[in-house]
Amino acid sequence: MSRAPDGASPRALFDRRTAPIDDLAGHAEEVARACHAMAVRFHRGGKLVVFGNGGCSTDAQHVAVEFVHPVIVGKRALPAVSLTSDVATLTAVGLDEAFAHQIRFLAEPADIALALSVDGNCPNILRGLEQARAVGMLTVALVGGNGGRIVAERAAEHMLVARSDDPRVIKEVHVTAYHVLWELVHVFFEQPGVLEPAMLR
Repeated sequence: MSRAPDGASPRALFDRRTAPIDDLAGHAEEVARACHAMAVRFHRGGKLVVFGNGGCSTDAQHVAVEFVHPVIVGKRALPAVSLTSDVATLTAVGLDEAFAHQIRFLAEPADIALALSVDGNCPNILRGLEQARAVGMLTVALVGGNGGRIVAERAAEHMLVARSDDPRVIKEVHVTAYHVLWELVHVFFEQPGVLEPAMLR
């Protein structure tokens, strides 16, 4: 039987992904609250602003296109932008301020900031969330491990954690998480009256 480079068996490779997914499912109420809050902002005319570093930068682009151009026929398109798509701005502004700078000049109070970070410790992600809160945006973070500084400092209103030390597993859980976010946001839009603030109290 073939094994992974770290010596793990195929069964072990699947098993190491089970606990983080089960943990995310165990926080279904928090996920639903985040989606409800996002749906309310979209309903008010807000847009989704997504950002992340490295591999998470491509996830940010993936999230944005999922909302702008849904792959499921009949689902409504919702406004979204990835801050990682503008290479000129990213390379012109200092790395630590790259996202905060864009948010300062592009975002509105009705908007949603969605940050993706494998460890929750990236200074530019933290600065982006800080600036988003200063603007008045709704803040949501997908992080891994123990959530790092984002969780320790309560840097976002809604924090969903992929509890794994393996960056590959974290990214896989993040993909699942943001597809769930997309789907539940649409569920809220399709049910009359669910965007009332009292619905998830």
